[in-house]
Amino acid sequence: MEIKEGDFVRLNYTGSVDGNIFDTTSEELAKENDAFSEGKDYEPIVIRIGGNHVIPGLDEDLAGKEAGKEYEVTIPPEKAYGQRDNTLVKSLPTKEFKEKPTVGMRVSSEGHQGVVVNVIGKRAVVDFNHMLAGKTLDYKYTVEGVVEDAVEKAKALFKLFANRDFEMELNDGVLTVSLPAGITYDQRWMMGKGMAVYQAFEYVDGIEEIVLKETFKKPEKKEPEPVENAEEN
Repeated sequence: MEIKEGDFVRLNYTGSVDGNIFDTTSEELAKENDAFSEGKDYEPIVIRIGGNHVIPGLDEDLAGKEAGKEYEVTIPPEKAYGQRDNTLVKSLPTKEFKEKPTVGMRVSSEGHQGVVVNVIGKRAVVDFNHMLAGKTLDYKYTVEGVVEDAVEKAKALFKLFANRDFEMELNDGVLTVSLPAGITYDQRWMMGKGMAVYQAFEYVDGIEEIVLKETFKKPEKKEPEPVENAEEN
């Protein structure tokens, strides 16, 4: 079956640079190559081809391929994470950091993620380029199959933008998404929910309304434990 733009597909992949794996959907490969991350879901991801859910070079290469076959593609920087930009290397006063900066420390400033590459006196040099900027990437991938179910498509979109799995159901055009209590404190969710909702309307047929349902349950009261009287000697 030939894959075409607009299809939702289940994708397994392994990305490497200079022979070193930086990302994979295979837990076994990740562990074998010292690339394992605790908390990461090692399973095929569901994406929409042409939806910019993966880097452009990989997204473009998927169209026209057949499900079940393994493919390889080499992606230049301009189709991956771009060329390095020297203006994104900043020198910042160490007093602006919450803790003493050290080389290799990941930092966030004005919504941008960076890494400390040097500390000179009272100033820290932070590189805000993506860690793979300027790199040519190699991917091996297999499209496991096309996803047809509307709810599975919607779940995939919400996971892509919020990095969470949600329970949801679609009835009479209404998609109800069950949210865990306290999710409003999750920054990734607050930033990504708008795009998840937009793309669900745009790309998933049959959705006319989306209800985000946050449920709180009253905590159960614990009965006090009986106090036993010590026997008198």
